[in-house]
Amino acid sequence: MSDQTIRLTDLAHGGGCGCKLAPSVLQELLSKQPAAGPFSQLLVGTETGDDAAVWQIDSDHCIVATTDFFMPMVDDPRDFGRIAAANAISDVYAMGGKPVLALAILGMPLGKLPVESVREILAGGASVCAEAGIPIAGGHSIDSPEPIYGLAVIGLARPENVRRNAGAKPGDALILTKGIGIGVYSAAFKKQELPSDGYAEMLASTTLLNRIGQTLGENESVHAVTDVTGFGILGHALEVARGSGASIDIAFDDIPLLARAEALARGGFVTGASGRNWASYGHDVVLPNNFPEWQKALLTDPQTSGGLLVACAADSAEQLRAEIEAAGYPRARIIGTVKPGAPQVRII
Repeated sequence: MSDQTIRLTDLAHGGGCGCKLAPSVLQELLSKQPAAGPFSQLLVGTETGDDAAVWQIDSDHCIVATTDFFMPMVDDPRDFGRIAAANAISDVYAMGGKPVLALAILGMPLGKLPVESVREILAGGASVCAEAGIPIAGGHSIDSPEPIYGLAVIGLARPENVRRNAGAKPGDALILTKGIGIGVYSAAFKKQELPSDGYAEMLASTTLLNRIGQTLGENESVHAVTDVTGFGILGHALEVARGSGASIDIAFDDIPLLARAEALARGGFVTGASGRNWASYGHDVVLPNNFPEWQKALLTDPQTSGGLLVACAADSAEQLRAEIEAAGYPRARIIGTVKPGAPQVRII
């Protein structure tokens, strides 16, 4: 980490995807918005809170469009830029798309950060875009009281390859491609209690592109995909359940955790977003009796640039999981099943 007199995280009241509005607040805001209208070309809008909008151009081509930005969860400017860029691009991959173009979104507190730090944030974002094979073709910047960085990303997909957070079928297996625990890691980092190996693990996970999503979109056994970010594994599983009109069972012991996630959660390094998440959707979650608080904290833990949650045909699940692992996602695990019933998530 670079040596700075001012920590980036000290300039922000929150960081990463933990900055997201609580799910209940977002639902209330969107419920008061007018409908998109009778646009037959709009395949995916706001109706299920999906990862990106999808507009069908013709019988063979769709545009996938998204925007994502947040405040820093780390102090190194280049690392902040890398994490924010990987997180934004993930939305296109989660839809089964191929990113083709990005625009930068930048808000910086002028006079509080040196110009070189801002350059490093932009350079970090550009390096991840280069890894994804896309240019940053422009953007917009403002003077803001807190540091903000992210991207608007445009992608392409064939209509038959678009994957939504709706479409999971009873009997499907659920695969998670990355480990859980980014929120508790960031909480420990904020308090300067995260060891260097923990920081390295957090950075490796949050900058790992979810490019496997494009391949998943080409697989007919894959029925639904979403990325796991600020609402935690519970919140995004609930979005799949609600969008698909189904119930979901998740086995806690099968959820891949980052190496220090349990110890940090047990030690109380929990973000405020975790509590807001539970307050928003806990009524649609069934927990076992005497379920430990540290486990609940990890289920609601906000993930920044988290993995993909994939619903696929059960008879293809293990082969698909192995293919995902071989593609560079060593923590990919089968964590649950989709069942008929009222939309909810049950932890078993």
